[in-house]
Amino acid sequence: MRAILCRQPGGPDDLTLVDIPDPVPGPGEAVVKIEAAGLNFFDTLIIAGKYQTKPAFPFSPAAEFAGVVESTGSGVERVQAGGRVMGYVGYGCARERIAVKAETLVGIPDDLDFDRAAGLSITYGTTMHALKDRGKLQAGETLAVLGAAGGVGLAAVEIGKAMGARVIGCASSDEKCAFARQRGADETVNYTTTDLRDALKELTGGQGADVIYDPVGGEYAESALRATAWKGRYLVVGFAAGEIPRLPLNLVLLKGCDVVGVFWGAFTEREPAAQAANMAQIVDWCAEGKLSSHVHAIYPLADTAQALKDIAARRIMGKAILRP
Repeated sequence: MRAILCRQPGGPDDLTLVDIPDPVPGPGEAVVKIEAAGLNFFDTLIIAGKYQTKPAFPFSPAAEFAGVVESTGSGVERVQAGGRVMGYVGYGCARERIAVKAETLVGIPDDLDFDRAAGLSITYGTTMHALKDRGKLQAGETLAVLGAAGGVGLAAVEIGKAMGARVIGCASSDEKCAFARQRGADETVNYTTTDLRDALKELTGGQGADVIYDPVGGEYAESALRATAWKGRYLVVGFAAGEIPRLPLNLVLLKGCDVVGVFWGAFTEREPAAQAANMAQIVDWCAEGKLSSHVHAIYPLADTAQALKDIAARRIMGKAILRP
């Protein structure tokens, strides 16, 4: 089978397309023919050796997929050959087939296409965990989403609306703000042309947002924290800006707010039952049309490097998908 391999720390152009042996399912495993694989910002970090997960070389990037079960190992009853499934594995999906633990696979309905399903696990899984489990978002509260046109940002806009919140989408251009509004944001803020704190304060009548969803970090983090409401929740989701911010803790004291870490990968391992329930809700909402799982662009496996470059340059609104 064909696979994209990362053989040493580097950039997208250092990846190679090679032929490797097909996988064989071990006990409790299923081999899935990958029809679509989702790329994320952290893929640009993991191939450079700058992510908290550091796989042994060589490995394939792409951490989520959708496809069809081809075969199963001993002891597998949960899925069968021919089943349509999606899954998350951390890395290794930029290839034609993959062997995974069968218990981690999520069935997908016939009316949910593989491209959209491949983009559900990480962005929507992360966001569901962030808003429901960590942020305790309630209907009627105000949610401010930074990076609102990106993969997890778009998911936060849509899940926030599905949970009954008023959503303010914050992004780095008017085009991205318009896209966030198209996907359900009630208000938008372009934080490259407007002071983020002042804009969020104005849009909330001076109170600030109840929940801040921040996958960006960098220079806008403190402004967002300053725009958090009394007893608000500031969700630390990621650092797409490339800089891990240092937050003044006196603001946390004065606002009585919570700064809450969101580590979805660890959550999936530590609380699999809660993760399964979250994913079932996500699939249901997607089938009902409440979640778009918007695909910005589809790339053949040979163009993985270009896809990662487009993600790094923030040209992707929604998801970048590989078709092996």
